[in-house]
Amino acid sequence: MTTVAPTEVSALTQHPAWLRIKHAATDLQHLQSANGAIEDPTRHDEARQLITALISGIAELSPLFPHDSAYLDALINDFRRWSTDLGEPDFYDSLVSFQPQQQRIDGLTHLVVFGMYTQNGSRNRFVEAVLIQVIWPSFVAELEAGDYSNKLFVPIRFLDFTPGYETNSAVLFPETVAMRQVPAFTWGAIFADREAARFRRVVRAAVEVTKLDLPELAADLLEDQSLAEETFVMWDLIHDRTHMRGDLPFDPFMIKQRMPYFLYSLEELRCDLTAFREAVSIERRIAGLTEPSADDLKLQQHAKLVQYCVIFDRIFRFSITGGRVRNYDGLGGQLLFAWLHQHRVLHWTDTKLAFDWPRVPDCVNELGAAIEHLYWRSIDRPKISHWLAAYELVSSTVEPHPASTWKAGHLPLLGTPRELTDLVMDDEFPLSMFFEAFERKMRPVIASTAGITGSTA
Repeated sequence: MTTVAPTEVSALTQHPAWLRIKHAATDLQHLQSANGAIEDPTRHDEARQLITALISGIAELSPLFPHDSAYLDALINDFRRWSTDLGEPDFYDSLVSFQPQQQRIDGLTHLVVFGMYTQNGSRNRFVEAVLIQVIWPSFVAELEAGDYSNKLFVPIRFLDFTPGYETNSAVLFPETVAMRQVPAFTWGAIFADREAARFRRVVRAAVEVTKLDLPELAADLLEDQSLAEETFVMWDLIHDRTHMRGDLPFDPFMIKQRMPYFLYSLEELRCDLTAFREAVSIERRIAGLTEPSADDLKLQQHAKLVQYCVIFDRIFRFSITGGRVRNYDGLGGQLLFAWLHQHRVLHWTDTKLAFDWPRVPDCVNELGAAIEHLYWRSIDRPKISHWLAAYELVSSTVEPHPASTWKAGHLPLLGTPRELTDLVMDDEFPLSMFFEAFERKMRPVIASTAGITGSTA
């Protein structure tokens, strides 16, 4: 398995050509409008000089990335074409030439430059440049080659990046790239190092705030960035493929659909709880082996760690991250916390949090089964009936706002779905008293994770 030594990575991030690319892209952003064009003709000469510097840097670094030669050649051509008119940029040709999913090799590096927005960050299609490294441990390769096939999934870590990624964005998706037409997307990349680093920082603080006694294996996650990264890769592998599978009542990628935000909450939580369920299954299968191998035991450990990650990331970070306007990830975390509490496997007593760990796996799986049953029933229901059933599932566990029209049941059921969606409050499911107090104490920690990477955790 190919790996890249830390000294090689350091040399790459300090390479004069990379620094030239990074600085030119950053300066170019100040000249771009929201759609990526350079609209002020008096700045065209300056923009072309910066593009020339970008092209020069890409050409100089290209020999270090022979596996991406076709992409980098196309990228140079796209920049040259754009420099002729400096209108809305088009990186279609280079995008379709970039195929990182074809070489998932642990430690393999890529230079990625596109005009693009960064999800969960800026919506401006600016030129962004990122140095990334693939994370592909052998046990994940075996999982992907077996029951958890996902040919589009590419887990990565940050090496260096331009300002668009000084945010909470932890994904690199082709659909964010400026292009003249939409190709068939063949990959999606997730920054596991940022996910792991955020998890470690937030959970360390949450454990202190809630006085939680961590199981020894869970405590190991907070001390070991590499172990946490590998665990998030396993979680993300199963989560990501789940969007494409199952009894799906709507487009799992939720593109250009306007629906009550709690439906998005259930979809994202369903995928996480599927990863949790599969991790429990793997752990229990290996526990039943008479003579498990060393690889079996390593996989069993990661399967247990995935369970801890899903629970702690969901209840400690997701629940209180972001605003309270249709925060579907936040609601998913609230739902998991309340479900565990109301089934008496999570306890908040004497201002101290505790779990009944032996009962946790089956209890979490019961919530996952309830969401799966909701989805399965959806094919036999009209859309509005499915929405009402989904609301009942969520509101039976997470208390809605007292002023909610949905809670009161005063809905125009003879109206349009849009009317029903408009009646969902921005904060239909406010934070509980526990989370209100918890959020106040955790606010500085959550804010500090913007722009975090594995190397800065």
